[in-house]
Amino acid sequence: MTPWPSARLGARWVDGGVEFAIRAPRAGRVFLLLFSDPAASEPDREIELAPPTPEADGMWTGRVEGLQPGVCYVYRIEGSAPFFDPDQWLLDPYALAIEWNRSWGDSRGWRAGVWPNRGAHFPKGRVIHDDYDWGDDRPPRIPLRDTVIYEAHLRGFTVHPSANCTHPGTYRGFIERIPYLRDLGITAVEFLPLQEFNELEFFMEGGARVGLLNFWGYSPLSFLAPMSRYATVPSGEIARRELRDLVRALHAAGIEVILDVVLNHTAEWGARGPTWSYKGIDRPTYYLLDPRGDFRDYSGCGNTYNANEPAAMRHALDALRHWAMDFHVDGFRFDLAAALCRVPPDGTPSADPPLLRAIGADPVLRELKLIAEPWDSGGVHRLGEFPPTWSEWNDAFRDDVRRFWAGRGTIGRLATRLAGSSDLFERSGGTPARSINYITSHDGFTLEDLVSYGNKHNWANGEGNRDGHPHNFSVNHGVEGPTHDPAIRAARRRHAKNLLATLLLAQGVPMLTAGDEFGRTQRGNNNAYCQDNEVSWVNWVLSEQNEDLREFVKMLIAFRRSHASLRRARFLRGALPLGGAPDVYWIGPNGEPPDWTHGRALGFRLDGRAVATGADRNEEHLLILINADGVPVRFHPPVFTFRTDRWKLCWTTGEPKEVTVEQDSSIVVGPLSVSVFDSR
Repeated sequence: MTPWPSARLGARWVDGGVEFAIRAPRAGRVFLLLFSDPAASEPDREIELAPPTPEADGMWTGRVEGLQPGVCYVYRIEGSAPFFDPDQWLLDPYALAIEWNRSWGDSRGWRAGVWPNRGAHFPKGRVIHDDYDWGDDRPPRIPLRDTVIYEAHLRGFTVHPSANCTHPGTYRGFIERIPYLRDLGITAVEFLPLQEFNELEFFMEGGARVGLLNFWGYSPLSFLAPMSRYATVPSGEIARRELRDLVRALHAAGIEVILDVVLNHTAEWGARGPTWSYKGIDRPTYYLLDPRGDFRDYSGCGNTYNANEPAAMRHALDALRHWAMDFHVDGFRFDLAAALCRVPPDGTPSADPPLLRAIGADPVLRELKLIAEPWDSGGVHRLGEFPPTWSEWNDAFRDDVRRFWAGRGTIGRLATRLAGSSDLFERSGGTPARSINYITSHDGFTLEDLVSYGNKHNWANGEGNRDGHPHNFSVNHGVEGPTHDPAIRAARRRHAKNLLATLLLAQGVPMLTAGDEFGRTQRGNNNAYCQDNEVSWVNWVLSEQNEDLREFVKMLIAFRRSHASLRRARFLRGALPLGGAPDVYWIGPNGEPPDWTHGRALGFRLDGRAVATGADRNEEHLLILINADGVPVRFHPPVFTFRTDRWKLCWTTGEPKEVTVEQDSSIVVGPLSVSVFDSR
């Protein structure tokens, strides 16, 4: 094999041969294993790479003349214990396509409780020749404040028979449902992980979960390769093409693509976990280790990726740039992003972690939508502490809004969330768009379950119902789970509408969870990570059965899009005069100021002149009246000009007959409702 000087890692076909490069600075010997058949148990050839020169930074390189795209490969490394096992096959961390020779969930030929370290069942990288034609693809580049995010699991969105897709559970199957998303008004799809992962890991672990699959996919085998078993033919090479087809189709519909990327840990778990790649190549570089060499676990998954070690950081950055440039994605949601702020050697959280600094300096990455899940499993919670150009999942919004409508929260905290959560995001700069507002996500109850269950029901997960968040701020309205009682069903529907209305009326960026718009249920399971069945799948029959709820959500999105007052670039102040009126004015019932601590009703007026520029110059004033009490409430709208605003009801979550505008200009709204009025 001929050494070559390029510093580009991975495998690439160039001028009639393939160049390979892998970084393994602690290795004694490195062997490249080549396969013409990805299902083969033994390689066609094994080639030893020449040792790196001192200035090569531990990079082993070589070129195989005459080798063509399509060949598969793994590595084998020899070196001193405990880091190296000469019999262990190793995936290239830079493999762009991974072949596993099986379809989704197929465990035929595998033994439960056994991790393969080599052979036909070990995944292999594939050398690719990239000639994809993007045509006239253009990213929609939707301003963040105009964004409406839809969080979806790619497989779960179309695998249910009711989806009526030609290719259910695949990239192409999702394309078939794009018209639905466009009609709903969605501007961005946030996909759960699409990086290659092992859905059979519970089977290979053995134990109580042996019959379950890792459905969500938060356990990456590779940071760069797309999930091969989401393709119509389970192949990493085909997955690359079909995922690009999906991105291009979403862009053509005006919808952006946000990937949920897992850079905080890998599928190799801890000391007792499998070795797929990183653990057998350069464990001290890729993982945070304690002085004894044991894995530090801030992810809850057995290990923590060493994201701020220079070589590991480079790998993470290369992966992000790969998704941005080779797959045209529009942004990333970073799973357990607080773990990415931990620095070696001991994982101490840093206020200015090198990885985040490098992302902010990168000319490609800094232009994308960057969203942090601002905590990790090691106790660090950094909500409001990420760079000003980042957005963050706002769990304070989730909990405060849930508490309020469950009868356990205050209107003071509700008002803060409605106004954009300046208490969290203003001190570090930025705008209300830093707040990704959500009521539900993949992690927790669905909206339907939030109003139908008082407790989690996770027994099917095989963990004795100990898993899942114990504090849900949910209400079952008198019966746990399904019921035919019309009064309870009506109360649940109004509760759900109130939560949705609050979400779409708040400053910030709203995020919906797939199926919440028509009552998808997980039967009380608030941690359905391992449920590849009707618990997790989107049942499209519900879209027709609950058409009224779906149309209500569609209306909410359209209403938000048509009113710039709900998508402001600045935090609401309440004290900036605009021709005598503040941008927001808060009112309590019966002409009194709001009772921020004990009140159950709140109104506020948004002055349209605060955004009356350009296309928004005809923006209406909005009056939003929220009543979480069980009885009707009277409001006296404020008067700021020589004449009273003439308020017209736009919509209400209650019955329109429950809303009356009196001759004295006061407005009476019904119990447990949100009502919105406009006026020029």
